[in-house]
Amino acid sequence: MNATILSEEDEQGITLVNGRRFMTNAKGDLVAVDNIKAQDLLEDEVVRNIHMYAVELSDQIARFKQHTLSDLGELDGVIEQEYGATPRGGRKGNRTYMSFDGLMKVTVQIQDSIAFGPQLQVAKGLIDDCLNEWSADSRPEIQSIITNAFDTDKEGEVSPTKIYPLLRLDIEDGRWKRAMDALRDAMRVVSSKQYVRFYVRDNIEEGWTAITIDLAKVK
Repeated sequence: MNATILSEEDEQGITLVNGRRFMTNAKGDLVAVDNIKAQDLLEDEVVRNIHMYAVELSDQIARFKQHTLSDLGELDGVIEQEYGATPRGGRKGNRTYMSFDGLMKVTVQIQDSIAFGPQLQVAKGLIDDCLNEWSADSRPEIQSIITNAFDTDKEGEVSPTKIYPLLRLDIEDGRWKRAMDALRDAMRVVSSKQYVRFYVRDNIEEGWTAITIDLAKVK
């Protein structure tokens, strides 16, 4: 069988076999175009056209993000040089850049993904010891914060946002302090993402309006 896949300039998704036009279905089988319903052919054409534009737009946004971060990085370098600071390079903490008139701003935010090591269970054991002894005397809201901190999500993971309040509690018990040390040692950054967002406003008395790039949030 002599099969030839036509180029994009010819017909997308069409394979020529001995001069006949075929398309591959979801099972991987070749189906003669003449045997495919007109509405299925139309749907295929519409989806392929949309995807073509989506890929082009995605590539454009990726290039825009890279240029944006590069420009901001150069600006950071100029500012560091102004103060005689050693250039740090790489990802920095959260920061905000504003136009001189205060009507436009760009924010860069670093979001870390946190996982917990085996020290988490050690901390939980020490905290349980404290709770068993304090149960009659500790305030109900404190007990609630502590109890809820170790609830797991659908994946069986503990949420860092529930652990953070424990670290802010001022408790003098030596076991508690060791538990907090264990919690801090248990927290590990497993990934880090950098987000760039853009905002504008008509005057300095108004709130900020985000410039939407996320397709899901476009009105």
